[in-house]
Amino acid sequence: MHRRRWFTVPEYPEPNANRSCLLLCEHKRTHMPDMDPETTHTEPAVDEEASLFSTMDLLLFSVIVGFVVYWFMSRKKPEPIPEFKKLDTPTPTTRETSFIEKMKKTGKNIIVFYGSQTGTAEEFANRLSKDAQRYGMKGMVADPEEYSMGELSRLSEITNSLAIFCMATYGEGDPTDNAQDFYDWLQENDDEDLSGLNYTVFGLGNKTYEHYNAMGKYVDKRLEQLGATRIFDLGMGDDDGNLEEDFVSWREQFWPAVCQHFGVEASGDESSIRQYELKEHTDINMNKVYTGEIGRLKSFEVQKPPFDSKNPFLALVTVNRKLNKAGDRHLMHLELDITGSKIRYESGDHVAVFPTNDSALVNKLGQILGVDLDVVISLNNLDEESNKKHPFPCPTTYRTALTHYLDITHPPRTNVLYELAQYASDPKDQENMRKMASSSPEGKALYQSWVLDASRNILAILEDMPSLRPPVDHLCELLPRLQARYYSIASSSKVHPNSIHICAVVVEYETKTGRTNKGVATNWLKNKLVTDNGHKSTVPMYIRKSQFRLPFKSTNPVIMVGPGTGIAPFMGFIQERGWLKQQGKEVGETVLYFGCRHKNEDYIYQEELEGSEKNGVLTKLNVAFSRDQDHKVYVQHLLTKNKEHVWKLIHTDNAHIYICGDARNMAKDVQTAFYEIAEQVGVMTRTQAVDYVKKLMTKGRYSQDVWS
Repeated sequence: MHRRRWFTVPEYPEPNANRSCLLLCEHKRTHMPDMDPETTHTEPAVDEEASLFSTMDLLLFSVIVGFVVYWFMSRKKPEPIPEFKKLDTPTPTTRETSFIEKMKKTGKNIIVFYGSQTGTAEEFANRLSKDAQRYGMKGMVADPEEYSMGELSRLSEITNSLAIFCMATYGEGDPTDNAQDFYDWLQENDDEDLSGLNYTVFGLGNKTYEHYNAMGKYVDKRLEQLGATRIFDLGMGDDDGNLEEDFVSWREQFWPAVCQHFGVEASGDESSIRQYELKEHTDINMNKVYTGEIGRLKSFEVQKPPFDSKNPFLALVTVNRKLNKAGDRHLMHLELDITGSKIRYESGDHVAVFPTNDSALVNKLGQILGVDLDVVISLNNLDEESNKKHPFPCPTTYRTALTHYLDITHPPRTNVLYELAQYASDPKDQENMRKMASSSPEGKALYQSWVLDASRNILAILEDMPSLRPPVDHLCELLPRLQARYYSIASSSKVHPNSIHICAVVVEYETKTGRTNKGVATNWLKNKLVTDNGHKSTVPMYIRKSQFRLPFKSTNPVIMVGPGTGIAPFMGFIQERGWLKQQGKEVGETVLYFGCRHKNEDYIYQEELEGSEKNGVLTKLNVAFSRDQDHKVYVQHLLTKNKEHVWKLIHTDNAHIYICGDARNMAKDVQTAFYEIAEQVGVMTRTQAVDYVKKLMTKGRYSQDVWS
C-alpha cells in the first residue's frame, strides 16, 4: 500500500469532462445548414422575357438543389458509422454485474471485495480467496466497482456464504477510487436489510495519519447497522508498522473462526495452489505482444484521450535539472510536456507516473534463474469465469513482465516465501522460508530481521539462498504488480497550462547486507534525460485530483509549511497567487515556511522563492536551515517564533493552513506547534487547542498532503 496521503473526492471536473462538448461540435460539423435559395416575389406579368427569366431561374434552382443533395448524400456514404458502432459495442453489455449469479454459476460461497488504491488490498483479497480452498470452500475476488453491491442482501441465497471486505483508507479517511460507489451506497441506503449477510472486514491504514483505518472501521460498523452478522472481529493493518504481520496474525485467527461458524474443517492440504497456467508462444505475431502498455495494446504508439490510470499519456521530458548545489543527495526538477493531451490539472493535484525496473536487476534475475527472458508467454487464469484473466497484460515476454509489470525491488511478503519454499533443495532453507511465513513469534522475528530489516528484495533472497531456484512463471505469478508513483505537482496550470513540474529526491541507500538499493521511480526519473542518444525521453503519466486547494477567495491569507521536497505543491500555489495579482485580483497574505539542511547545499528554488518575496507575491519567506548551527532549527520552531503573527492570520484573518511533507515526524511536530500557538496566544487549554485545530480541518482550513 503506497504511503502517500491522498484526497479522493474531486471538486473539479475530470480531464475528459469536455468530451460531450467536443462530440457535439463534431456532430454539427457533419451536417450542412439548410440552404434556402433567395426567391423574388413579383406581380404577375405578361412580358415574355420575364416569363423566360422565371423558367431559367427555376432550372438553375433545380440544378443547385440537385447538386447539393448529391454532394450531401455522397459525402455521408464514406462515413463508417456502422463499423464504429460494431467496434465500440462488443459484448460489455453482457458483462456479468451480478456477483450472486456468478457465484451460483461457479459454485462459489465466499466473495472477497477489495478497496485498493495501490494494489495491497487487492493482493490480500487474492490470498484470502486462495485460502478458501484449504477449508473446503470456494472463493472469488471482486472489485466493488464492477458489481451491483445492492445484491449483498441476496447472499443468503447461497449456503454457508460469506463476504470478506479488504478495505484500504485513502486520504482524510476516504474510500479508494474503486470503493467510492460502494461507500456512497452504504451511506445512502438506510432502509437496506442485510440480515442474511455474514461478513468480516480487514482494514489497511497507517497510524501516522489522523483517520487511521477509517474506511475499514466504517464498513464494519455500517454493515452491522444494516443487520449483517459479523463472524469475526475487524482486523486493522498498520502500514507504518508491519502491515504483513498484522494481516497474517489476523488471518491465522480468522479461518478457525470461519470453520467454527460454518461447522467445517480444514482440509489439511497446505500445498501450493496455482492460480495461473503457463503458455509459451513459439509462433506469434509480435504486433499482438504487450511491450509495457498498461491497458490497451499499442496504446503508447497510438495515443487516444481521455488519459487515466488505464490509459496513461506519454509526456515528453523537456527539463531535468539538479536542484541542490552540493551534498551527497540528488534533488531534481523535471518538466513534462502535456501539449495536445487535453489533460487539465489544478494546483495541488498529483501526477502519477509509471516507472520501470532497472534493466540490470532484470538481467540478474534472468541469469540466476537460467531463463531466456525474451520468450513470449501468457499466464492464463485457471478459473475461466474470473474477470481477471491474467496477472498482468499478456501475451508478453518475461523481460517485459519483470521490467514493466512486476515489483522486484520491495521485500516480498510472507505468502510469496511460503509458495516458493517448495523449490528450495536445501531442507533448512525450506524450513526457514515456511517459518517466516508462519504466525509464530520466532517466524515473525526471522521475517522481520532477515527480510524487512535487511531490505532483501527477491533478487537478494535468491542470491543468499543458492538452493532456491523457482520456475520463473510461478515467480511472476506471485510477485505483486509494479505500481504508479505519485508526486505533488510543482506548478500552476494558470502559468504552465501545457507543462507539469515534478520535484523529487533520488532514493538510494546501503542495506545491512552491504547492497545498494535504489528507489525505482526516482532513479528512473533521474535518468530521463531530455534527449538520450538522439531519442526524446517520455514518461507515462496521468493526473490524480486532490482536495489540496487554494482558498476559493483569493483574499484569504495562506500559511504554507513544506520543508524539503514538501515545497512542491507550494511552488504551484505561489505561481498561482502571482498570476492572480497580475490579473488585478486582491490577494491575501502568502506566507511560506520552508526548511532544508544547509543554505549553501539544498536550499532548492532559492532564486524563485527570493524573487517571489521581492516582487511581493510571497508576503513572508521563512527558511529554517536545520544544520547550519549547533542546535537544529526546524519549520515548527519558526512557527512558534512568529506565533503572534501566525495567530492573527488564523484567528482574525481567516487564513488557510497547508502542510506538505513527512507524516511521521514533521507533520505531527507542526501540528503540535499550532496547538502551542493556540494555547499561548489564544489563551486556550491543550484540549481546547486540539479542538480548535480539528475544527479548522473540518472547515477545510487545515489541509495536509503528507507521506511516511
